[in-house]
Amino acid sequence: MSPRHHLDPATLVSHAAGALSPEMAAVADTHLEACAHCRRQLADAEHVGGALLSQQQPPQAEAQRSERLRDDMLARLRQPLPAAPLHARDEPGESKRDADAMPRPLQPYFGKSWKALRWRWMAPGVHMIRAPRSSGDTLVLLKIAPGKSMPVHSHRGSELTQILRGAYDDALGHFGPGDMADLDSDIEHQPVTSPGVPCICVAALDGPLQFRGWLARKLQPMVGL
Repeated sequence: MSPRHHLDPATLVSHAAGALSPEMAAVADTHLEACAHCRRQLADAEHVGGALLSQQQPPQAEAQRSERLRDDMLARLRQPLPAAPLHARDEPGESKRDADAMPRPLQPYFGKSWKALRWRWMAPGVHMIRAPRSSGDTLVLLKIAPGKSMPVHSHRGSELTQILRGAYDDALGHFGPGDMADLDSDIEHQPVTSPGVPCICVAALDGPLQFRGWLARKLQPMVGL
């Protein structure tokens, strides 16, 4: 599995600095398990993250230096990296992973087994499991039937969505297993799940969705997203 959509460089820097909520970090770590590209970028970002965390209120000169360092690192992370050697693209034993095993970063929230999940019906073709909150952010597993068109929506905050099984398409492209949708309040989209199998994804949100249609807005309190 070679993901085509990755974590934003700013998200990687925040993760390296320990600034992501536990829910956001769980989704980011799920992507990092599958993506050698982002693991290499995270290693670079960690050189910046520690310095940013250690300086709560630095002197003006140090603050400017830290800002320049962060901007330089973001510029470096946005540069395309050469493809990793074939032997370095996957972790040892990844191909032999138990098909029923939940990704490790999600196990504290949803358990260890796919078969043990207890999905809650939310709408025709849409099921969800909401994790208990450990911060102000929301963490959910979503299972959406094939060929399902979701309501057009934007985001009042940030959203990290990792595709676990199946796929969907929207204005940003095709998202399949391993791909990350790293979205902010500037993005409006309408995911449409691919034919064949349900699309299962895990999403962390730090603010509610903002739906364009009146019906979706009316039903939003029932869904809680």
